[in-house]
Amino acid sequence: MAMQSDAGDTVPFTLDQLWIYPIKSCAGIRVPEVTLTDTGLDWDRAWMVVDEAGEFVSQRELPRMALIQPRFHMGQLELRAPGMLSLHLSLEGVEAPCKVRVWDDEVDAYDMGAVAAQWFSDFLLADRPMVASRLRLVRFDPACHRPSDVRWTGGRQAPNQFSDGYPLLVLSQASLDDLNERLQLLGRSPVGPERFRPNLVLGGLGAHDEDRFSTLSLANELAAMELVKPCSRCSIPDVDPALGASDAGVSPVLQGYRQDHRLMGALTFGMNGIVTVGAGAMLREGMNGSARWAAW
Repeated sequence: MAMQSDAGDTVPFTLDQLWIYPIKSCAGIRVPEVTLTDTGLDWDRAWMVVDEAGEFVSQRELPRMALIQPRFHMGQLELRAPGMLSLHLSLEGVEAPCKVRVWDDEVDAYDMGAVAAQWFSDFLLADRPMVASRLRLVRFDPACHRPSDVRWTGGRQAPNQFSDGYPLLVLSQASLDDLNERLQLLGRSPVGPERFRPNLVLGGLGAHDEDRFSTLSLANELAAMELVKPCSRCSIPDVDPALGASDAGVSPVLQGYRQDHRLMGALTFGMNGIVTVGAGAMLREGMNGSARWAAW
């Protein structure tokens, strides 16, 4: 377990888990290895579900999104969901260009067609028979530039696809273990990392050490990233990924110990990061790395 020391000192860690979420707010895929890109991990948040107005939708409004399981198979993105035939999407295929909105950003994307739209509408709106709207699946246009907030990146340009606002989310296993101890003391079941949707889960650290790191380096600086902003939490950690329904069990516990003065008391868990070195490098679970304490 890491012990905090002077600013600039480094501590070792292991890269225990790698996760990508091909479709924003749908289930993730744990991968043994993945390519690091300027926008984060390859294929992460490359697709997104939008409403008829082009506004993104998420588990906040549609918790059943957690039940949509993606996998890559024979050059396709295959999607499965309870009670549905699987949907197969070519990794090379898109249809009409379109404009969509993710938070405050209007970005260029490509519509994935009528079959995908019908599949998502049928599954996600099945429990809402009075809703007449229709959902669509879109893919990020790689020619579009969507930078992270420069107020947190120190003025550096850090591009994203459909992530909430930063290329990477980093969480330590110890932080999750600490939360689960608190949940179990209250008679609640432990939760997995899927609730928090990290890209990198780090081992060998103390609970919430990631809050106090400035940079991470992997495999003797094969890749490096800077941790720039605490990740504020909405209601998604309260969605049970096995049921696709809210159980409202996590947020009340976080409320007791994770109010972050850096974000005016918002609940935070994990850190947002940007890529500084190594776009194109292959990251693998089990890699060794070192973290540097922040100066503040």
